Amino acid sequence: MTTYKTDYGFIKPTHIEEEMRTSYLDYAMSVIVSRALPDVRDGLKPVQRRILYAMEELGMRPGQGYKKSARLVGEVLGKYHPHNNDSVYEAMVRMAQDFTMRLPLVDGQGNFGSVDNDPPAAMRYTEARMQAVAEEMLVNIDENTVDHIDNFDGTLREPVVLPARLPNLMINGASGIAVGMATNIPPHNPTEICNAVVHLVDHPDATVEDLLKHVQGPDFPTGGTIMGREGIRNAYSTGRGQIIVRAKAEIEPMSRSNRMQIIVSELPYQVNKAALVEKIANLTKDKRLQGISEVRDESDREGMRVVIELRTGTQPMVVLNNLYKLTPMQNSFSANMLALVEGMPRTITLKVALLSFIDFRREVVRRRAEFQLEKARQRAHILAGLRIAVSNLDEVIAIIRGAADTPSARDALMTRFSLDEPQSQAILDMQLRRISTLERERLEEEYAQIQTTIQGLEELLGDENKIMLEIKKETRALRKKFGEDRRTDISLDAHDISRAELEAHEQVVVTLSQGGYIKRIPANTYRNQHRGGKGVVSMTTREDDPVKHLLVADTHDTLLFFTNRGRVHKLTVFELRPDTSRNTRGVPVVNVVQLGANETVSAVVAVDSLDHDDTFLMLGTRNGKIKRIALSSIGNIRPSGGVLGMRLQKKGSEIGKRKLSQDDRVVGMAIILHNSDSRLLVISKKGFGKLTAVDKYRRQGRGGKGILTFDIQPRKTGPVAVAEVVDDSKELYLVSEQAQVQRTNLSEISTTIGRKASGVIIMRLASGDSVSSIACVSDLDSGTSATGKSNGKGNAEASKPAAESKNGTANAQRNGSAKAELVDADEESDEPQMSFDDMTEEDDETDSDD
Repeated sequence: MTTYKTDYGFIKPTHIEEEMRTSYLDYAMSVIVSRALPDVRDGLKPVQRRILYAMEELGMRPGQGYKKSARLVGEVLGKYHPHNNDSVYEAMVRMAQDFTMRLPLVDGQGNFGSVDNDPPAAMRYTEARMQAVAEEMLVNIDENTVDHIDNFDGTLREPVVLPARLPNLMINGASGIAVGMATNIPPHNPTEICNAVVHLVDHPDATVEDLLKHVQGPDFPTGGTIMGREGIRNAYSTGRGQIIVRAKAEIEPMSRSNRMQIIVSELPYQVNKAALVEKIANLTKDKRLQGISEVRDESDREGMRVVIELRTGTQPMVVLNNLYKLTPMQNSFSANMLALVEGMPRTITLKVALLSFIDFRREVVRRRAEFQLEKARQRAHILAGLRIAVSNLDEVIAIIRGAADTPSARDALMTRFSLDEPQSQAILDMQLRRISTLERERLEEEYAQIQTTIQGLEELLGDENKIMLEIKKETRALRKKFGEDRRTDISLDAHDISRAELEAHEQVVVTLSQGGYIKRIPANTYRNQHRGGKGVVSMTTREDDPVKHLLVADTHDTLLFFTNRGRVHKLTVFELRPDTSRNTRGVPVVNVVQLGANETVSAVVAVDSLDHDDTFLMLGTRNGKIKRIALSSIGNIRPSGGVLGMRLQKKGSEIGKRKLSQDDRVVGMAIILHNSDSRLLVISKKGFGKLTAVDKYRRQGRGGKGILTFDIQPRKTGPVAVAEVVDDSKELYLVSEQAQVQRTNLSEISTTIGRKASGVIIMRLASGDSVSSIACVSDLDSGTSATGKSNGKGNAEASKPAAESKNGTANAQRNGSAKAELVDADEESDEPQMSFDDMTEEDDETDSDD
């Protein structure tokens, strides 16, 4: 387009879209290159580089006095960085914070902020100087090791990059937000990075896996624990990766109390401690975090200490896992290794970062050697002229005396001894003391040394391997001087916090109605009553929906649902929504397990684990069919559809030998030891029950009718509702069809001598109600133990993990179904029994009411 001249200057017409595009790109590149991103060579942003360079010029070196921060900021602003003074001071403050940088470059005196995000004092109050490690960033800067450019107004020169003997980019990391891009490079351990540099010098073809042998992972100044290595490997191989970091916490007993407390000593990188404490307090107040009574910050100059006191009976590991899940005590560091490579932004890998540093150091060492060689040659040239003057001292003195002035003397010396102007001037500047014998000897020694130096520098410049050896030598010296042990641990455990780790162990009562409504409620909701009590309401039911199943289980137990189709579904107890009221109806069971059309739950069993190889389920139908299956064989139950546990015959099929009357039904079964001192508990429909020693029952052959065990009186006792073998159980739960729950001690039920007695009243029922199901537990305490494992685990020891309980046999004492019992293979009687393995099974999968 044509440019027009006006009274105000020249006007060039342009499209606004093009002008906006050009201007924005210029601005974006300025922010990217000149402000936000670090250079891969020295790992510094322009403002950081200018701060260190200004400190060098102001003499703010280690060992010297501190100078006001405001003076430094003014120096940087006035000479090199024409931006807001806050940007300079904030950058300087970060370089002084030991919780931000792995090796701080600035030694600050005064308030430079804290891990609680407290702001630093104003720059007029604080003072600073360089740290010793910062000198390694500036070493040899006056030896033409790096290029210099004009400052913003062209009056001064500033370095494009610092010589940086220290691999600063990977040691201190970097973070910054540019236009359309950002960088987030984690800090690392100085020793490990130096080792990796040395290894890469010797093995330039090293892979990421090779480097991982030297660099374990990021090493944050605030410590913490990195969970897993996958994020580290991704970051090092691709430049991007999610690194999960957890706080370090210990569980300790409180003094003069039986309560526990969690002590947090290290936090993930860049986590605000004060904000964390506040969040924990708010989550506790909102009841999203349970079991915490108090949280306070006891940190001091000796280190970090956040104390989280727990309530009595709280399980510490569950609370700690919830803290990891809900608060920044577990945080994700998103590594995005973006840096300027040859002036352009580029995502780099660990190897690229270290190779770029090595290449830069090779150039620095070469330029330094060239500079030093030139200086040495110049000095050798001067020394050669001085040697001539000393060897011809009388003649030199005579020439100087005879000269009219200094230029004449200089010219005469140049003519007489074939010297150049610098050599002649050096002779004229030579002090008289240099003509002494001792000074003449020192002159010869200096000349010999300078010749050796020249030879060494020439050999260095002529051999690339010697340059690389020099880099290794300097890197090892840095490692020795600044190397430290790791602060951040690395755990191989990389799994996400599971639901099981967030749920407390608690003894709960699970009820299931005939209509398929299921609910869970804490066992301590039901108070213990004496024998003959009426119980309390456990759930709201309809008249046509009586309660059929009752289980007392731990929240981490697995519920096995056996359906009328012979299928088995599973569900962890804590997956049931907890009900806070006994009067709620619960939720339809089809909402928690996927049942097919016309498929209903016939029995429910609670097991602590499905991994027991020598533990079996014994299944029985009302019509007498029995099957034994290994518990481990149904361990991989699909969430949808479950697994087939027993093939049922068509309704009305011949079942084989049985001696039950037409109106009789099997209500329970169990396996007992041959020499067992167990007792048989029998409960009638109207709440009468009795305990009888099992040795009162003689053995019968298969197909026998059995022997009488309960004196049934239709009006008084009603028929037998449930029967269960009791070993070391101490407490009994009964549920009626109208959802009344009675909790009582088994010790209140006396063991009868005769088998034919009708027992005593255990539960007083309302008119029209009847006993539906029972559950026996071996531990009266429904609380939690200090180890975090719930009590009430049947025969298992409450303080042991579920996997340590004896083959899962405890589950037989707390399941609520009379039609499915756990059997321990090691505890089967040696007497002849029915062969379950030889039983013939039908292939027909047709639905059956059996």
